[in-house]
Amino acid sequence: MEFIVEKVGMSRTINASSTPVTLLRVLETKVCEVNENKSALVAYSSGKQMNKAVAGQQKKFGLSAEFNRFATLEKVVNETAGDLDVSGLDSAKLVQATFTSKGRGFSGVIKRHGFAGGPGAHGSRFHRRSGSIGNREWPGRVQKGKKMPGHYGNSTVSVRSDVVSFDKANGILVVKGSVSGANGALGRVRIVK
Repeated sequence: MEFIVEKVGMSRTINASSTPVTLLRVLETKVCEVNENKSALVAYSSGKQMNKAVAGQQKKFGLSAEFNRFATLEKVVNETAGDLDVSGLDSAKLVQATFTSKGRGFSGVIKRHGFAGGPGAHGSRFHRRSGSIGNREWPGRVQKGKKMPGHYGNSTVSVRSDVVSFDKANGILVVKGSVSGANGALGRVRIVK
């Protein structure tokens, strides 16, 4: 089963062994139609953007104006249209969370790959640069996959996490450890076991 979630933030458990946890809010989702392979077209609320295509979909499936985003989930429990069934999260032990990581733009090798860099003073002229990248006469080229400056972040990251608890009344899923993305970012959670 797959769900659309919003990252609330990080916290920790308050007991003998303090464990870092991430709080994820399961969004209120309406199932519009279910396919034969258990995938489903769903609608959820995100922002205020509205256009004629969204209005047409809302009219087709009888949705209120707040449900202005549509997505396809790989697997759902529902047999028919209606509210998405989240009962599977009660017994879930392990989930896979997929989010878009924070974008950091064009970054150098120190920030992007953790290179050490050179001395900061005494005329070294080598501070935060990458240094030599080539080989000798053979093979006479830069190897593929060389760690160099470039675009860092803003990529899809999936991580598997143990489920600590699920508050069905408030729709808060608590998973162990960290999850990529900024607070307030939307992502997906899939039950592994």
